[in-house]
Amino acid sequence: MKHTFHFLLFTLILFSCAPAGPQTITILTHDSFAISEDVITAFETQNNADVVFIQGGDAGAMLNQAILTKDAPIADIIFGVDNTFLSRALDAGIFEAYQSPMLKDIPAEYILDETHHAIPVDYGDVCINYDKKYFAENNLSVPQTFEDLIKPEYKGLLVVENPATSSPGLAFLLATRAHFGDEYLAYWKKLKENDVAVVDGWETAYYTNFSASSGRGPQAMVVSYASSPAAEVFFASDPLTESPTASIVTPGMCFRQIEFAGILKNTPNQKLAEKFIDFMLSPQFQEDMPLSMFIFPVNQNAKLPDVFVNFAEVAAKPALLSYKETASNRDAWIEAWVDAMK
Repeated sequence: MKHTFHFLLFTLILFSCAPAGPQTITILTHDSFAISEDVITAFETQNNADVVFIQGGDAGAMLNQAILTKDAPIADIIFGVDNTFLSRALDAGIFEAYQSPMLKDIPAEYILDETHHAIPVDYGDVCINYDKKYFAENNLSVPQTFEDLIKPEYKGLLVVENPATSSPGLAFLLATRAHFGDEYLAYWKKLKENDVAVVDGWETAYYTNFSASSGRGPQAMVVSYASSPAAEVFFASDPLTESPTASIVTPGMCFRQIEFAGILKNTPNQKLAEKFIDFMLSPQFQEDMPLSMFIFPVNQNAKLPDVFVNFAEVAAKPALLSYKETASNRDAWIEAWVDAMK
């Protein structure tokens, strides 16, 4: 009996000393999220964790999921709420506040939520990209303003995405709203008269309509990103010393999208979630994002890859609209645009 007791005691001690299994942390993202596997493995190893990602559709659909399940969240963290949806997320009260120590390395211009419920992670400028060869061969000047785009020499040369179905399409609409104010619809009617092409999404616009990408599209200008020229070089089948495309980054012609992450309320994994937020702001994670998602890191200490340094551009003066004004009016602006463009 004594031996049995000692054996049971030894067994209990052995199990109590055994290392605990990895803790699972779940990240809800939009469908465009990507990060290198070795970066995630590094976090898992450092924190004895398993990281699971749930893709929730586009940014709007993802946010809807988080709001509908906020009392029993399906994830610990949400990533990919941008400044066009930020106010809606904050008003819904889905985030726990967390002032990460890594915020000391993030410039104030990206910290739109001073209560630290939503943490900036990356940014990108939505701009018009153009086919350099087309403009050179046709001896055509590159337009520098919204007003230039409605001139007859650019008739039929621009393809844009529908703002009701496309994130870059919405960003471009917001840029015109910032520039023209209440007259933005009058401007869009002039674009329509100048045969602007409207398609549902970025992939169709870029890979079907844009002449530089497909080589056969009818439009020499497309609403895309200021990082797209770098992507053209990076993914080229033959090495390039120059990108076939460039971005129009004159003042007010681009709209800056900032993407945020936040810890979801009622998470059972608060401490591990805080560690993952810190990790997302670390140079290791931030330096992986440019070539994974072709966006810019917000950490000022993160180094950019050479292809970004050489071929991607940043708008010095992007269009400005407060995230609160955008949230209050976004749906109405889109509906008015749809009616105007029928």
